[in-house]
Amino acid sequence: MSVRNPLRLLDLAGMSLLREEASAIAALEYLPTELFPPLFMEAFYGRHSKTLKAMVHSWPFVRLPLGGLMKTPHLGTLQAVLGGLDVLLAQKDRSRRCRLRVLDLRNTGQDFWSMWSGDGARWCSGSLMAPVAEDRSRTEQPLAPLEVFIDLHLKERTMDGFLTYLLRWVEERRASIHLCCKKMRILSFPLENITKVLSMVQLNCIQEVHVNCTWHLYPLAMFATLVGQMNNVQRLLLSYIHLSELEEQEEQDIVQITSQYLRLHHLRDLHLESPTFLEGHLDHMLKCLTTPLNNLAITHCLLMDSDLTHLSQCPNIRRLKGLDLSGVTLTDSSPELLPVLLEKVAATLQELYLDQCGIMDSQLQAILPALSRCSQLRFFSLRGNLLSVAIMKKLLQHTSGLPNLSQELYPVPRESYSSQGILQPGRLAQCRDDLFEILRVLGRPRVIWLNSSPCPHCGDNTFYHPQPVIYR
Repeated sequence: MSVRNPLRLLDLAGMSLLREEASAIAALEYLPTELFPPLFMEAFYGRHSKTLKAMVHSWPFVRLPLGGLMKTPHLGTLQAVLGGLDVLLAQKDRSRRCRLRVLDLRNTGQDFWSMWSGDGARWCSGSLMAPVAEDRSRTEQPLAPLEVFIDLHLKERTMDGFLTYLLRWVEERRASIHLCCKKMRILSFPLENITKVLSMVQLNCIQEVHVNCTWHLYPLAMFATLVGQMNNVQRLLLSYIHLSELEEQEEQDIVQITSQYLRLHHLRDLHLESPTFLEGHLDHMLKCLTTPLNNLAITHCLLMDSDLTHLSQCPNIRRLKGLDLSGVTLTDSSPELLPVLLEKVAATLQELYLDQCGIMDSQLQAILPALSRCSQLRFFSLRGNLLSVAIMKKLLQHTSGLPNLSQELYPVPRESYSSQGILQPGRLAQCRDDLFEILRVLGRPRVIWLNSSPCPHCGDNTFYHPQPVIYR
């Protein structure tokens, strides 16, 4: 023990109690509220399972943020806490101390533990009793099922022991326990296992879903029916859904998938990465959107001119704050389509990503008037497109009047490369000087970043050698 950092009396009291677990358990009914969290932490880190179990059914707060103590899931601790909940569920009359309604297994609650351990701000007597006062008002209501909160991350082919044990425990107590999940991430996980897991989750609790699986249309359609029941989803991210040639049955699957959006009345952010099934079918999805989106990302796929037309005509994109079309090849698209789309979102757009879209000088020239009217734009990225110094000068001129634009990521001008596509440092320096000169003429303090081509060894999304051009 350091002389400079002596243990507090609360810490010493907790350590003394835990030397004799039976005495500690017997004292819980009379233990001051402010001693509960420090003693729980001592029992948690010391793996005193009997004390943890007893403290759960005497817990004097509505929420037990257990996840805030677990950097990594620990099965033994979980078993002790769930054992305490079993005692609580079996009691006809709860302890006068216990007000527990929520077990939170997410990585939250650190502020709660730091406050009671003395690591946070100093607390007064009023703040000590505030959680208890809040809990007491809730106990006047009829007892509802206990809620267990968890963020689900399903990956590989099997679940770890922690999650397997928790789900089995919940399954055996369906009437008394609600398993709630606000964020769910699925990475290469079999559909049949996903279905089993979700059968135990309150689907209307889910607010964010991220799926990254090499599925074909049929499993995606099956999963979409589950998404349709998650009527409080706000963010939906689908990545790498594979598709071969469309057949009649697959056309029906697309309709089944997109029709589920009709049920998502709270959807605000939609991210679709490599959605090959949407080529020529984007209108099916767009017409099923029921609420205005805040952010829309459709990336690394092919879209037909008809798709871009439907996108610009969709009433639910008019309030977009973020638009990401990175990796959507626009080289051969009609030059008037992208300007029309930008005009529709110009009043609200704050972030625009057009990376690796195959945009050429003529296409950038076409969108400059619409771009200059995006008065709320703060972030703009054009990386991975082959553009000349001349068109980039025009770009800087058209965007110089945007008051909020603070982050700009542009490609290294094509004059910086040799005929073999090799970046030439001397040419790059000259291009940077040319762009600096136009910034000086415009007279507004500004920093732009130039990124060279995507690294062929690190993947399409990796850009290297960022070069700042700074005018202050």
